[in-house]
Amino acid sequence: MTTATGQHPSADGGGALRTGTVVAALFAVCLAQIGLAMPATLNGTFQEVFEPSGSQLTWISDCSLLPITVLELTCGVLGDLFGRKRLLLGGALLLAVGEAVSAAAHQIGVMWTGQIIAGIGCAALFPTTLAMLVAGERTAARRARMIALWAAVLSTGNFLAPLLGGITATYFQWRWAFTVVVVLALGDALLTHFFAQDSRSPAGRSLDPLGQTTVGLGLCALLFGVIQGASDGWGSATVVGAFVLSGVCLAAFVAVELRVANPLLRLDLFRSRNFALASAVTVVGMFAFLGTAYAISLRMGPIQGQSSMRTAVAFLLLSGLTIFLLPLTHQLMRALEARWVLGLGFLLMAVGDFLAGRLPISDSALPSLIVPMGLVGVGFSFAVSAVTATAVETVPHDLAGMASATTSMLRDFGFTLGPAVIGAIATANAVHHFSGSLTASTLGAADKAKAHGILSADGPVAVLHADPSASGLAFKALGHAYALGFEVCAAAALACCLVTVLLLRSAEQPEAAAVAEPASPAAI
Repeated sequence: MTTATGQHPSADGGGALRTGTVVAALFAVCLAQIGLAMPATLNGTFQEVFEPSGSQLTWISDCSLLPITVLELTCGVLGDLFGRKRLLLGGALLLAVGEAVSAAAHQIGVMWTGQIIAGIGCAALFPTTLAMLVAGERTAARRARMIALWAAVLSTGNFLAPLLGGITATYFQWRWAFTVVVVLALGDALLTHFFAQDSRSPAGRSLDPLGQTTVGLGLCALLFGVIQGASDGWGSATVVGAFVLSGVCLAAFVAVELRVANPLLRLDLFRSRNFALASAVTVVGMFAFLGTAYAISLRMGPIQGQSSMRTAVAFLLLSGLTIFLLPLTHQLMRALEARWVLGLGFLLMAVGDFLAGRLPISDSALPSLIVPMGLVGVGFSFAVSAVTATAVETVPHDLAGMASATTSMLRDFGFTLGPAVIGAIATANAVHHFSGSLTASTLGAADKAKAHGILSADGPVAVLHADPSASGLAFKALGHAYALGFEVCAAAALACCLVTVLLLRSAEQPEAAAVAEPASPAAI
């Protein structure tokens, strides 16, 4: 999630990096990634337990992703100002509380609350863990090794998350998946309290409350409009109002960031043509990946009714390969410019999504998913490793830390858009396709009226599960809709590939003149 920093070690960092600090930080980032990635494997279970209507299932994913996107940069500043050990301890405790609330949830609103709290904890853990690891190392080589280790452990979390969700939901009880994370997060909090050392870098750092408020409200309103538009109607007062509020808040954020001494986001970075292109590719490419993950979770879970363990296999192909592909990725990064590795990654993702979109919804065999999901997973492994390097290479070296932090925020924003946009597109398409099929069907007037009532109240997935007479039509409509979702992700990944390969200039000479000198040290 978060990447390399150019930040210098803290003056009061406590000397050389201690083993307790390394263990606590690595354990925390692994748990944060497990907590973030695991719920997606349980969408089928959530559909059965909570019987969500319309867009409610989408919000489970975005309730944890949105706080990370909005708060990650601010948490980096808080750690610099008030001490990273406190933030690590607080993040672990918030993760434990959020997962405990989720484990106890008996209605979807409680699940949302738990995922919001857990997301806030993850927003603290992702930047803080990496900052603590690099702050204690005095040489570039040792910092690079710590960054690589941090990335490898994060990838391990991606591998473990679907296993934990799949095994507990299939063979035990789904609540145990969250309970396991609670216990481990409390253990990490104790480890942090007793053995981790503190570090901070307050020089030149300050909070940006107005910037944080405006960007937070703007992104929340934007996601609300996108998610609710498919179910409430794009012309409804609440959806239009959300988009208007988003536009006003994001415009205010730009105005604020151009005027404050220490902005949350350095907007002048975008004066670099290459950095602006790389940033756009980051958002759209990561949208394509998590949109794919969301589409496959809905296809296998609520639509096909497959077990969480079988869904976990698809997620292992999507996100569990990264840790095993790290040696190959590093070889490619050494042999080629990062933009070529990034372009290859996006091309593989596009091909995999295109093949997934061609799978008939009646095909529930796991071998059918190996090639399409495997291609997306390999492509993502290349892309996620190269995307920060591609962006950082486009700016002067003294701005590498800020470029990394900005790319991290944009990557998380792309992740947040994935379930929201694909969920909205698929829901709208399924409603349209089902309504047409229902009108043309030979069902009686009473059956049609019943199906229309369920569709209007709770959406096409509810029709699939609650109305046997129309479930076949709903099944076909949803299959068509989520095939379209894969195709949208394929188009987005292919566009990123073309932009990366054709429009990004050679990264040998960063556009130094395009960006002003930084006012303060870069931060996570």
